[in-house]
Amino acid sequence: MPRTVVVTGSTSGIGLGIARAFAADGANVVINGFGPFETIEATLQDLGALTGGRIIYHPADMTRPDEIEDLIGTAAKELGGIDVLVNNAGIQHVARIEEFPPEKWDQLIAILLSSAFHTMRHTIPLMKAAGKGRIINIASAHGLVASPFKSAYVAAKHGIMGLTKTAALELAQENITVNAICPGFVLTPLVEKQIPDQAREKGISEAQVKDEVLLRLQATKEFVGIEEVAATALYLASDAARSITGTHISIDGGWTAQ
Repeated sequence: MPRTVVVTGSTSGIGLGIARAFAADGANVVINGFGPFETIEATLQDLGALTGGRIIYHPADMTRPDEIEDLIGTAAKELGGIDVLVNNAGIQHVARIEEFPPEKWDQLIAILLSSAFHTMRHTIPLMKAAGKGRIINIASAHGLVASPFKSAYVAAKHGIMGLTKTAALELAQENITVNAICPGFVLTPLVEKQIPDQAREKGISEAQVKDEVLLRLQATKEFVGIEEVAATALYLASDAARSITGTHISIDGGWTAQ
């Protein structure tokens, strides 16, 4: 019987790459996120062609706890439970702290941190009842180190690391693992969107942002591939990773080694 995987923020970028990897592995996959109807329909067809399982879409807004509850409830009702939860939803806003709009702070904390709490609190009882489960939180190198102008993002990703460790300890004897993946810069739509913001903030060209800002600390001087993050998620969800819990795997081209 196919296992069921829920991936938040999975209509593009890293989340879609993870959804695609699990679909290719034969899983039922629940995708979530925003986007034009035609694009989401095409994504559902694309993923469906990869798997013998089912692919469904839920439009939950990750700032709304009631919609998150419905996302988890729908996955459980339609697909019989949840075997793997991947918290990936994310946005970015770049500004100095004194210029950071409070409403943007609240939005980033809600999507990047609070949404993971809400998905977990509804999923954990299902996993306990099933006697197994895997929770994978997509954090960031910014969950381990800071960068200027990203106060909300860095705070939220540091919070995800703490949430991951706490949940892992609570679930250590339940056959449920909880881990984080910490990518460096991946050239996703989220990262591409912040390039002009960084250029404007720093008064430099977009090419300089890539070379001198984004990749400055990645020793490889290359962006991390989405497929690398997806493969790591597959590994953490496998039986081979059953003793890995409460920790993180960095995929950052040597960034945090410095």
